[in-house]
Amino acid sequence: QVQLVESGGGLVQAGGSLRLSCAASGRTFSMYGMGWFRQAPRKEREFVAAISWSGGTSNYADSVKGRFTISRDNAKNTVYLQLTSLKPEHTAVYYCAAVCGRNERTWTLWYEYADWGQGTPVTVPS
Repeated sequence: QVQLVESGGGLVQAGGSLRLSCAASGRTFSMYGMGWFRQAPRKEREFVAAISWSGGTSNYADSVKGRFTISRDNAKNTVYLQLTSLKPEHTAVYYCAAVCGRNERTWTLWYEYADWGQGTPVTVPS
């Protein structure tokens, strides 16, 4: 099991940027593929981005391609999500998640992930 703590969310004007961080502890971070999901008010949780254990493979939801970037620093046990050109529809609580798998695949389904953080809210007012 790995413990995850997200940070970096907040209120940002449309067109602005944020960098979300997710710090991991408890198990060897490099054993895990990582993902970001989000849940907007009155909507289901949805996949945003995922990255393999090495950082060599990444995957994005079509809605965020070219706008969001996932990365990781295994030396710091941290995964990041850079959000740019933000819009009101990006308002949500953003969660990071971990799945044990030391290979170059990525996981896009929420139920494939075993460990979750508490989430960090991102608000982009209209």
